[in-house]
Amino acid sequence: MSNAAALNRFLAGVEQRAYRMARYAVADSDEALDIVQDAMMTLAAKYAEKPEAEWTPLFFRILRNRITDFHRRRAVQRSLFGWFGGQRDTHDEADPLQDLSDAPSSEPEFRTRLDGAARRLEAALAELPARQREAFLLRVWEGFDVATTARAMRCSEGSVKTHFSRAVHALRDRLEDDWP
Repeated sequence: MSNAAALNRFLAGVEQRAYRMARYAVADSDEALDIVQDAMMTLAAKYAEKPEAEWTPLFFRILRNRITDFHRRRAVQRSLFGWFGGQRDTHDEADPLQDLSDAPSSEPEFRTRLDGAARRLEAALAELPARQREAFLLRVWEGFDVATTARAMRCSEGSVKTHFSRAVHALRDRLEDDWP
């Protein structure tokens, strides 16, 4: 398989998961899509010749850097608009749950409880500190081991373990009624 085909396959496989991570981090669907596309373009332009095994941690490192850049830009914009008395952007945010496909269910009561639990999980994830959320999503949703997560987050394995542990405990405390 050619390198371009392998890269396309990799990007297609990581796209939805990266979008979800970015959407949780920036709380804006359009911005999240732009961030993911930028991360994909950067990986393709600068790192396509790297071994395929290195693409995953590189991609998530690039994604994290783009998310950090977004927050920095937003902080500068807020300080400038606040300083000059500008208006804040108050457009309605799209509901991320609308992007999920509807799975057929024969039990509407179960589906209602499951939807409520998913909303509470999403809210709890959004409230986690950024590094804890990132460690949790990379370890649980992406299935990365500690070493790969550490490379993607550019921190030590011990830091990954600490962030992940704190995230799990915070989520357990917050969601104990849903998942005892």
